[in-house]
Amino acid sequence: MKIAIVGAGIIGVTTAYELAADGHEVTVFERRGAAAEETSFANAGVVAPGYVTPWAAPGMPAKVLRYLFSRHAPVKLQWPLSARDLAWMARWLGACNPSTYLANRARMQRLAFYSRARLHQLTEQLGLDYERSPGYTVLLRSAKDQQLVQPGLQVLREAGTRFLELDNAATRAIEPALSRDTDFAGAIHLPDDGVGNCRQFALLLRRQAELLGAQFRFNATVAHVTPGMRPQLVLAGMPAPEVFDAVVLCAGVASAALLRPLGLKLPMTAVYGYSISAPLREPLNAPRSAVMDERYKVAISRLGMRVRVAGSAEIGGTLAHKRPAALQTLYKVLHDWFPGAAQISGGVQEWKGARPMLADGPPLLGASGLAGIWLNLGHGSSGWALGCGSARAVADMLATRTPEVDLEGLGISRLR
Repeated sequence: MKIAIVGAGIIGVTTAYELAADGHEVTVFERRGAAAEETSFANAGVVAPGYVTPWAAPGMPAKVLRYLFSRHAPVKLQWPLSARDLAWMARWLGACNPSTYLANRARMQRLAFYSRARLHQLTEQLGLDYERSPGYTVLLRSAKDQQLVQPGLQVLREAGTRFLELDNAATRAIEPALSRDTDFAGAIHLPDDGVGNCRQFALLLRRQAELLGAQFRFNATVAHVTPGMRPQLVLAGMPAPEVFDAVVLCAGVASAALLRPLGLKLPMTAVYGYSISAPLREPLNAPRSAVMDERYKVAISRLGMRVRVAGSAEIGGTLAHKRPAALQTLYKVLHDWFPGAAQISGGVQEWKGARPMLADGPPLLGASGLAGIWLNLGHGSSGWALGCGSARAVADMLATRTPEVDLEGLGISRLR
């Protein structure tokens, strides 16, 4: 088939590769000048399936209210809040009940474990050489944090995820550069999880897709999509439509905007996240892989000869405005755990990205209900963790094959 893909982030690139590997004629349209320049550009890089869970969870609304008055809160509301943000929050509140949460958590984690296996398979089969390190450690600052994490550990047990509960000495054996001046109660270590450079992987896989015949058209903004047996795309500034056998929308919030005039209104909004990336000053003072500060929900990742600190979730505001307090939290957490690890005085990359998040959590994969239009979007902050599996599953559905992963609840029918 002749297939168009809208968006060349990690979701679009993985989808392009899988479809090209199946023998389809693939064209990817991307509004930026290169692949992985938006949400996939500078994320934390953590791949930890057991920690992939919906935001819409029991007790989360009360936490968000408490965070409003905390300087280093992991979640913030920022003005202006758009009508889309407010509608999303209403749907999100409705999904914060135990039964909906448990169902959506199971859906996301099934996909995440499958996706991790596919990521490793592609990495080995194609010989992809990108910055990555094994292991993921969740740092617990206090006994209260240890208590709060216990329900999550039960989830890991039920999923069959290997993990170790560590005291201070065992934690420092895994991450010896942890500051001696920061007290903590222990940690959870997941040896099968890890960290990888999402953008590097996307750029390498894009090249592999091109070797299979896929074409990438950059600086190409899709203005309109017309469904049908042979769906059409109209590019901004180009009067004539381009015709395909199928169109796969992988551009997050921008894809939701394309669907709205067609009568498909997705409960999706941009939830902004931040990161700072800096060269290492001394490798011995840096993390070996990735750690998560459970209290502040901030990840510190080792990416080659750099360290990346990522966190915060901001609803409202704009992509252009970087909130100083959010960046200060990242610097604080880095200093708490790995003081002197990074060259902060110069060369720090400060980044803010928009995560395309659906109100109840899981992404949407498969047919849209509109003729010829397919979906692979709404992965939120878990695009890197879910991307490879999502792409393979969508490629299988387009080929009318049964995917290797159970996709119950990941289709458009979930929203109806």
